[in-house]
Order: sequence, then structure tokens, then C-alpha cells
Amino acid sequence: MKNFKLYILTALSVVLLASCSSVRVVSDYDKQADFNTYRSYAFYKTGIDKAQISDLDKKRILRAIEAELGSRGFVKSDNPDVLISIFTKERERVDVYNNNFGWGYGGFYNPWVWGPGWGWGWGGNNVSTRTEGSLYIDVIDANKKELVWQGRGVGTLNNTKDIEKKEARIKEFVSQILQEYPPATAVAVN
Repeated sequence: MKNFKLYILTALSVVLLASCSSVRVVSDYDKQADFNTYRSYAFYKTGIDKAQISDLDKKRILRAIEAELGSRGFVKSDNPDVLISIFTKERERVDVYNNNFGWGYGGFYNPWVWGPGWGWGWGGNNVSTRTEGSLYIDVIDANKKELVWQGRGVGTLNNTKDIEKKEARIKEFVSQILQEYPPATAVAVN
């Protein structure tokens, strides 16, 4: 029984750690846009300047976007097909965990059950806070000046002094968001 309890705790820990590090991604696009004609890009400075993050983090995001798009054959241009803009949002999340688990006396057919009850165990509530951030990447048709694609990544921000970890997290956000671009209905650039 001790091994079973240890197994449950280990499995729960893995799930919680995995959920903290993942980036949840959604995207939307204009079905009328011809994504096959978009081969070059430039950054939309006006939009990027409005993003409420440090200039250093903006640079990290833009470098990650350049690397991701470059790896797919898109080229940066003074006469682009699309403009790329970003913006961010963040919010504090409060998580409350009720840890009233233990072994206790149960019903007639199964007298020892997992769950709240009397007997030995641990209990109480744990409260934690974390910052959850959203990074939006917009793709704007440069000729029409219309938004044609938007991707959003939501995940926990690592408030760390370790610059390498911060850059890795930003690359992860950008990479996962841009996996959705171009939309599946369009043929990718070769």
C-alpha cells in the first residue's frame, strides 16, 4: 500500500509539473487570405512598441520569431508580404490545493479506501500564486493592412534571473505559437 501511495504522489507531481511548463496555443485566421503568397515579412514597429514588456524581452521575442520563420524559408524584407506584430498580457493566478488525503475507514464491502476519512494522513490547504502570461503574434497583410492570422500562447512565466532559462522559455512560446502558422489549409513555404 505504501508503494501505491508513493505512485499516486509521483504521478500527481509529474502532471502538475508538466502543466506548469506547457504553453497552451490557439490561433485564428482569415479564410479569404492566400497564405501561399506570403513569403516575406517585416516587423510592425508601431504595434511592437505598444507591447508592455521590457525592451530586452521584446528583442528576445523578435529574434525567436526571426529564427522560427527563417527556418521555414520566410525572408525578412523592406518590401514585405506580411507585417509581424506582438503584444502581451499577464495576470496573477491563485491556486488552492486541498490536501485532505489519507487512509480512512470506508464502507461495508471495501473497508479501506483512498480518500478523506479518519485515520492517519496529511491535510490542509496550500495556496500558491503564479504569473500567467499571454503572447500574441499577429500577421498582417502588408498591402491590405488587415489582420490575416493571430496566434496566442498562454503559459506560466518564469520570473528568473537566469537569462538562458528566460530565453529558452521565450523560444518555447514562439515556437509553439508559430507551429500553427500558416494554417493547415495553406501549403507551407518550402
